[in-house]
Amino acid sequence: MTKLSVNINKFATIRNSRGGNNPDVVKAAVDAQVFGADGVTVHPRPDERHIRYQDVRDIRQIITTEFNIEGNPREQKFVDLVLETMPHQVTLVPDALGQLTSDHGWDTIQHKKYLIDIIGVFKKAGIRVSIFVDPVIAMVEGAAETGTDRIELYTEGYAKLYAAGKQEEAIAPYISAAKKAHELALGINAGHDLDLTNLRFFAKHIPYLDEVSIGHALVCDAIYLGYENTVQMYKRQLAEEVGN
Repeated sequence: MTKLSVNINKFATIRNSRGGNNPDVVKAAVDAQVFGADGVTVHPRPDERHIRYQDVRDIRQIITTEFNIEGNPREQKFVDLVLETMPHQVTLVPDALGQLTSDHGWDTIQHKKYLIDIIGVFKKAGIRVSIFVDPVIAMVEGAAETGTDRIELYTEGYAKLYAAGKQEEAIAPYISAAKKAHELALGINAGHDLDLTNLRFFAKHIPYLDEVSIGHALVCDAIYLGYENTVQMYKRQLAEEVGN
């Protein structure tokens, strides 16, 4: 069954808006695993506007489930943090400095040499590597040449078309990309704008899907539905794809 990794960045955004330690980000990570999540994701950025670098260190010391750190490896501070904390997985994203949120995948052809080098750094340390890619066959093929273990399919395009009622158009390129990735022996993750309305359809139709990382929508739902209940609701979306 596809695993659910809860991105807890938004808990840190709320905390930082008032100072202090409420909500407690480390507790949010621990509670995610207690409530049934298969993993926890954090995405520290240089300005530390949500997850702080010290948060990552604190979470790593106490978490028992899979830990995934996302970020731009062109920031040496990020690379150093990953090598210090040794997460189970590092997900590399091509964000610009100060970018609000991730909005595209790597050009795995243009940046192949760079990706080969930086992926080698993390793999030498024994850390599984995933890289953010758009659902484009050429980008998936390029990813396979970088040495990455997995790709993370960037799903904003899917979410927008799904919301517009164009379900088949939305899912088609992701199915093709997933099949190609599997053919090339790449693991498959997915994330960005997946939520309770579109997750089941996505998981049902994407073959070989290892993991989804969900943060913003899950935390928004938790405000109304409760954190524990929301984690379980997302888990059910993934469980139901097995039987349908």
